[in-house]
Amino acid sequence: MRKPEGGVLTKEQLDQFHAEGYLVLKGLFKQEADELRDHFMKLHAGGPIPGCFNPLPLEQSGGDILKAYPRMMHPHRVDETSMKYMLHPKVMNVLTDLYGEEPLAAQSMFYFKPPGAKGQALHQDNFYLKVEPGTCIAAWTAVDAADEENGGLFVVPESNRLAVECPQTADPNESFTKEYVPVPAGYRAVPVRMAAGDVLFFNGSVIHGSYPNKSEHRFRRAFICHYANASTVKIATHYKPLYRWDGTEADGIRFDNSGGPCGTEHVVAGPH
Repeated sequence: MRKPEGGVLTKEQLDQFHAEGYLVLKGLFKQEADELRDHFMKLHAGGPIPGCFNPLPLEQSGGDILKAYPRMMHPHRVDETSMKYMLHPKVMNVLTDLYGEEPLAAQSMFYFKPPGAKGQALHQDNFYLKVEPGTCIAAWTAVDAADEENGGLFVVPESNRLAVECPQTADPNESFTKEYVPVPAGYRAVPVRMAAGDVLFFNGSVIHGSYPNKSEHRFRRAFICHYANASTVKIATHYKPLYRWDGTEADGIRFDNSGGPCGTEHVVAGPH
């Protein structure tokens, strides 16, 4: 594995990311999407993973399909394949371009989102990660095709220019998380339609979220990682440790357990 050097994005792609806060790279993991899907479905079939994943049998889910298919939190801490993809050169080189310096990996997650699953209300990732200075960047890999029917992401273009907002309470019938950031006046949420293997990168201030999976048979699986940059001096404790491109732990970073600008940030919560 080589140290990421960047140089993979065009000026137009960089301009779009910095202007609108997000960028989709079509087919970045097209060849790897099947491996990701099969690997995580095998992990699901294997049952609970302490500290990472605790699914319930369907008959004990009380009609909430997400209790049978909960998200996996930080699978890279227990799973080599997750670590491999979190630190994959394809992603790390893009992040080097977006940050203009070496990226540091903070978090991995896997979302199954089967038919009937709730969405996640609009929110901003740096509400949770609290990266300082600057912000986090997400790399959201579609493992299945994602669109409005099966609960694909919506983003609010140019909301990267906004500060982290103090959220309202989300509708529990629509969202499995509690925080909700309404779309500000003059902005609008737009769907990001993705094929399996596409990767969406977005800034930690970008307002984004999803609606329930209303399809009959389609999962909306996604492998999601969050990153800071080498200039980071502080991040929330939940994301300790940060990893460099070669899998070594980054040093010189303060892991902070205090509240953020809203005073209600949950260090155990996770974005998306």
